[in-house]
Amino acid sequence: MNQPGKLSTVIITYNEINYIKDCIDSVRFADEIIVVDSFSTDGTWEYLENDPQITAVQHPFENFTKQKSYALSLANHDWVYFFDADERITPALQQEIIATINHPEAKDAYWNYRSFMFKDKRLYFSGWQTDKVYRLFKKSKCEFTDERIVHETLKINGTEGKLKEKLIHYSYKNYEDYKSKMLKYGRLRAKETHQKGKKWTIIHQYARPMWKFFNHYILRLGILDGRKGITICYLNTLGVYERYCELRRLESRN
Repeated sequence: MNQPGKLSTVIITYNEINYIKDCIDSVRFADEIIVVDSFSTDGTWEYLENDPQITAVQHPFENFTKQKSYALSLANHDWVYFFDADERITPALQQEIIATINHPEAKDAYWNYRSFMFKDKRLYFSGWQTDKVYRLFKKSKCEFTDERIVHETLKINGTEGKLKEKLIHYSYKNYEDYKSKMLKYGRLRAKETHQKGKKWTIIHQYARPMWKFFNHYILRLGILDGRKGITICYLNTLGVYERYCELRRLESRN
């Protein structure tokens, strides 16, 4: 570890056979590619096993924080680029990453802005125009915290910066896939909310989804994305609604 200029890329997967090849191909410049798979059933695992450049491991999924923490523990280099199977590193971003990790005054962690793709077309508004995530960081300075179990938090003990080039994010594959993802996130957020002792209220059940839609469709200009915008804003709102439905179910079991 701590070899200057050496990079580990780390990915977690589950049933990503239609996306994993392009994802892996975009990171073949890295010194190490680690993929932790949650027992995929669609051929993803077989693809990973048969690629000699990939260190592939299967590990049961409990929540995103624990899965990503486990995957991070497998990285052999201090510099890590941690991303998802539905994301792509462009050639320009690749060059920026290489230059950054070799810079003598590099920060300890970097935000990466993302371009949200609705199928094969970019979504310009709908709340995604300022979307950014931590992706490039030093393993020795960062860790995933257990404060959240979805959209996990990276705790940084050091300095931060921003990469200029954007990461491509193919989050929306089709309507049913994205709907399923939003419902899953909603249920995980409900579990997180329940663990913190917060209670369901009828106001939250209906006001929070309404605010979500208004904020993303009107204030964050989703209306300018046409039909794509209303679809994304509706499904994101559905995820919030499901969070409070699940929170009520969790409370009723106690």
